[in-house]
Amino acid sequence: MNVPPESIVDGSQARPKDLPSVDTLLRGAQARALIAEHGHTLVAKVARDLLQAARNGARSGTLGQDDVAHAKLASDLASAVHQRLLPRMRTLLNLSGTVIHTNLGRAPLAAAALAHVQATMAGANNLEYDLEGGGRGDRDAIVESLLCELTGAEAATVVNNNAAAVLLTIAALAQGERKEVVVSRGELVEIGGAFRMPDVMACAGAIMVDVGTTNRTHLSDYAAAIGAGTALLMKVHTSNYAVQGFTKAVDEAELATLAREHGVLLATDLGSGALVDMGLLGLPAEPTPQRMLAAGCDVVTFSGDKLLGGPQAGLIVGSRAVVERIRRFPLKRALRISKLPLAALEATLRLYLRPERLRQDLPVLRLLTRTASDIEALALALQEPVAQAVAPNFVVAVVATQSQIGSGSLPVDLLPSFALAFTPQGRQRHGSALEALARALRSLETPVIGRVSADRLLLDLRCLEEPRLLLDQLPALRACLEASAP
Repeated sequence: MNVPPESIVDGSQARPKDLPSVDTLLRGAQARALIAEHGHTLVAKVARDLLQAARNGARSGTLGQDDVAHAKLASDLASAVHQRLLPRMRTLLNLSGTVIHTNLGRAPLAAAALAHVQATMAGANNLEYDLEGGGRGDRDAIVESLLCELTGAEAATVVNNNAAAVLLTIAALAQGERKEVVVSRGELVEIGGAFRMPDVMACAGAIMVDVGTTNRTHLSDYAAAIGAGTALLMKVHTSNYAVQGFTKAVDEAELATLAREHGVLLATDLGSGALVDMGLLGLPAEPTPQRMLAAGCDVVTFSGDKLLGGPQAGLIVGSRAVVERIRRFPLKRALRISKLPLAALEATLRLYLRPERLRQDLPVLRLLTRTASDIEALALALQEPVAQAVAPNFVVAVVATQSQIGSGSLPVDLLPSFALAFTPQGRQRHGSALEALARALRSLETPVIGRVSADRLLLDLRCLEEPRLLLDQLPALRACLEASAP
């Protein structure tokens, strides 16, 4: 439809009156087939929009006679209906080099979680129904026993994300005359979206008392800050950054002893949510809820969709008395988890009952523990067909690179990986050529997301488990690049 005016010669320019009416277009065989499949309402709406855009083009002199031919309009209508029905949330290939990528959906769900969601959401389920007693149940019961078994907690509750878990915990425990929450200045974190710990404290109605300095906080700093108004000592795991060098932090065991001596509670926010010892999997160590509870924490909060490998959820585990206070707090209902992520969370947690199979069954751990040699072998196998698809404008090399774990988990540690590196050839400007390639990759039916680094576009293959998803799209990639060539 968008034909430049200079390309339309005299006599070939279409006029508004050359366009059919909506009814005429809908009476065509292709339109009738579309109506049979999708219904009259949608197809008629798309037809009206299509013809209005065409009339605007005719008035501005950018529409040729070929554009108003019935066959062309019928084909455009079919394409427009297809585009209108495409979902906004789509499956894509994450070849960015960040495994748990916030913008790309974080942790991929396990097959067992997907199957459980589909099975339980297709009809009625016992979300809040006690099958044994025949009366109303509590949705927390679906996962509470699993969380207690896996972490050693006395009780557990869940909300819709970890920010909500922190907010609810502080709001429930810092109220009345005791509203002060003591936290190290070096742990006043900001996560994505400018979500800051001081803001959480304020929203929860707590009075934040920060102690120590950015790089060093001592036990005596906490002790000096405890007073009659203190409700809680708070530890925040700095999972999205690291302070290195001349540093000092107080561990949970020391703080637990201090909290008991003064009759206050100790909470810790782990954020990333590792439920297993990452060191045993060959990955950098990350604190676990089990270790925090054993150290004496009264309550621990962590995420469901990061290292735990499940859906978005905020998990709260701890002593029975403290968790019950949190569960009964009015804000809990507003922050409760819905049935879809709850089903996915239950299925994910069940995978942890079989630790020997966990690396095989849980996608996030499977991707994080892929060996560099396996990824290199995949890159070498893909290099030639990918190079043919983008030749002669780009050359493709196999290069060693490093993957990030991502989403605030283990911010300093990187994983050895391999990538396909695309370098522009000829007289192309590197920046515009790489942007055109990135745009072409994003436009594929299954979009491919890479990253640009050092005048190359890199497709890190750590997260590519099904090479056919890339190979089958290479003809479309070549066609897209040819169509966009100057």
